[in-house]
Amino acid sequence: MDKVRITLLSWTMAMAVMQTTAVQSANFTDVLDTPALMSPLAAKSLMQAVTVSGNRIIAVGQRGHIVISNDGGATWKQSPVPVSSDLTAVYFVDDKQGWAVGHDGVILHTGDGGDKWEVQLNGLAANDLLLAAMEKRVAAEPASEEAKKFLAEAQRYKEQGADKPFLDVWFADALNGYAVGAYNLIFKTADGGKSWQPWFDRTENPKFFNLYAIRPAAGSVYITGEGGLVLKLDQANQRFKAVSPQYNGSLFGVTEAKGAVLVYGLRGNVFRSEDGGAHWTKVDASLPATVVSATRTPQGTIILADVGGRLAASTDGAQTFTRMTLKNPMPLTAIADLGEGRLALTGPRGVAVSEALIAR
Repeated sequence: MDKVRITLLSWTMAMAVMQTTAVQSANFTDVLDTPALMSPLAAKSLMQAVTVSGNRIIAVGQRGHIVISNDGGATWKQSPVPVSSDLTAVYFVDDKQGWAVGHDGVILHTGDGGDKWEVQLNGLAANDLLLAAMEKRVAAEPASEEAKKFLAEAQRYKEQGADKPFLDVWFADALNGYAVGAYNLIFKTADGGKSWQPWFDRTENPKFFNLYAIRPAAGSVYITGEGGLVLKLDQANQRFKAVSPQYNGSLFGVTEAKGAVLVYGLRGNVFRSEDGGAHWTKVDASLPATVVSATRTPQGTIILADVGGRLAASTDGAQTFTRMTLKNPMPLTAIADLGEGRLALTGPRGVAVSEALIAR
């Protein structure tokens, strides 16, 4: 398994290790029991993800910070959050219903556009659910070596505690969604997150690689992960099957590209498939560093961003790309389209809005 890298993108993993090895003291307070500190500098601290919901921009980041702008990024307000775990991803299905995920197995939900958040799941509860599900499978299949392998992993996760982060979240509608994360962590809900079901044994991921992203593309749902892993949802069998390109580096995201599937990751590597993952073509996006995010405009333009703040855009379904520049450049962790050539941006300097210009 690839070593977890301490970079902007892998900050989420590094912080998880730091939290679980922190010095024990009488004053120690679990982040799962500690609300996020309200700070006037929250919007200027490390932010990991950003999305647009109605007329709002919502960004999430370190120490449970969630900030919202109702005026196109001119001003920001911080939302109260019941945990101070680092947050890694956010997704809204409409202008009210949204979810955020992060360290310590945290899944948060809002029903009012992000003003208030509640915990739907944490790593302690997730471990209990996972262990119970794997014990049930072994009881039903006592001779299955695969079932025993999954149970052994679930027992190990339980012993390690709430140390594994969720790294992405996606919902098809207000009821049906997934959260994915470190070491094959994957949960599904069919009731808007009131209950969560582990899908730990429903992935073709025998090495328990990290799962970095989940999104729909080209009529299906895909997961990208460590070691070049790409998984595609088999609806009939309710499993994720491997459809990986011939690439061993981590892939951090997936997006739709006018009927094709586009995955991207380390060292600017981008791959495209027109046949549901059966065959892949490497694409030159002219981005030299790790590609960390993608967004699509209403007109179908795809914009990719690398960790150094460089952009590339495609109008032909990701077959070719043209370099772009930010009017106000910054290192990046995520981008989101705001329309009229503007992008919402997150990175170590916080959240901001900038114009994206075609490079001349």
